This record gives sequence, C-alpha cells and structure tokens, in this order.
Amino acid sequence: MHVHYYKRNIGDYAKKAGRLTMLQHGAYTLLIDSCYDRERFPTLDESFEWTWASTQEEQDAVSFVLRKFFTLGADGLYVQNHIREDIEAYHVNAANNKRIALEREAERRTKRARTVNESPPIEHEAPPNHKPLTINQEPLTKNHKKTVASYDAPDWVPAEQWTSFTQMRKAMKSVPFTEAAAKGVVRELEKLCNEGHDAASLLDTAVMNGWRTVYPPKHAGKVNGHFNKQEALEASNRAVAERFIQKLRGENE
Repeated sequence: MHVHYYKRNIGDYAKKAGRLTMLQHGAYTLLIDSCYDRERFPTLDESFEWTWASTQEEQDAVSFVLRKFFTLGADGLYVQNHIREDIEAYHVNAANNKRIALEREAERRTKRARTVNESPPIEHEAPPNHKPLTINQEPLTKNHKKTVASYDAPDWVPAEQWTSFTQMRKAMKSVPFTEAAAKGVVRELEKLCNEGHDAASLLDTAVMNGWRTVYPPKHAGKVNGHFNKQEALEASNRAVAERFIQKLRGENE
C-alpha cells in the first residue's frame, strides 16, 4: 500500500517557501511529490532524476531546495521530518483500517455460517389478536423498498457523522435512501478507509456538500468555465442539506 494522497497546507507552504523563484517552486513541489510517491528520500543524484533537472539552472534550483528544506543524513539521503512523519502516520492509519475491515468481515462470515447451520423456524398459528391480511389491506408491490431504518451501520463507522449523513439523505425526497443505498455508502466508505482516509471526515464532507455518497478528497472545478451536470446536481443536493441543517437548528433552539 503506497501513499497516493497527502494534505498540502497552502498557508504553511507560503510561510516557508514564499520567497522561492518559480523554478525553485517547481523543484520543491516535484521533490515533495516524489518523496511521498516513493516513500523514501533521495540522494543528490536521485533528486536530479526525480525532478527531471537537466540544465545547470534546474540542478541549481534543486540543490538550493535540498539545502533549504531538507537535512542531509550520514547515508547521503536528504530527509524532511514532516514528510517522514506523514508517511509513518499514513501506514499506521491504513493498517488500523485494514484490521477493522478484516475483523468486520470475519464477524460477517461467522454470522452467515451460524445462520446456515441453524434449524428453520417452526411456523405457528397466528395469535387471536393478530390482524389477518384482508382484501382491504394495501398490497405489497415492487415499489415498497426496505428503508434504511432497518439497517445498522457497522461499529467502525462513527455514529455521530453517520447519523448526520443519514438524516441529510432522508431529506432528499427525490432520491430514496434505502437499505441497499446505505450498504453501498458503507462499502464505499470502507474502501476509502482502507486507502488511508478518515471515515468521519469523509462523512462530514458529504453532508457539507449534500452528496448522495462519500468521495475521496478532490478539488471542485469547472468545465470550460461552466458547471457540468454532476456539479449542478451536487449544488442542488447541497441546498437541500443546508435547508435540512437549518431546520434542525431551528427545532433545537
């Protein structure tokens, strides 16, 4: 499992590297990306290779960045402690999420095996006060879908954020939040957690943007200066979510 995403704090970067030239900015950015991608630190020659520095001016820019923001170790590697701590934290978080997912899968298999081995229930006559199905009772149709009220999220899903997300989704009347939809969101959440993302942050972001499900962090953008259909839909969902949150606040006041 390799690091494919890291947080970039624009303010911190500007404070530390705001006076760099354009060429030095490019060299620094390429070095940071390469260290995260390879999960190791370069020698001087490797730093030229990783940044594709071919001219003397480009190599001078790389050398300046190494002296300014990295520390040369006895092994000849230029190391930055912040990047090293991020990589270590990523692997710890990824291992923990993987362990939770494996435990959850083992529990699911145990329950499935127990269900298969259990004897079928004995059918009994309905008690006297049981209401029989009559011709006046509304028939069940294919449009009667199992709602999310009957679905309990796994223990590893943060309860507070999951409750906020489900309340927001139920407010989307045009997009029913069924049990199948809830399970789909949990599966996507589990996949992203296995990639090192935080479940609570993913759910909070989904509520804030009014999304139907969770997505990995990304930069919102435009296509040819205009919002595309997906962005228009997300904007509409965000409006629904904001109205729902305002309603909850009004009830709590």
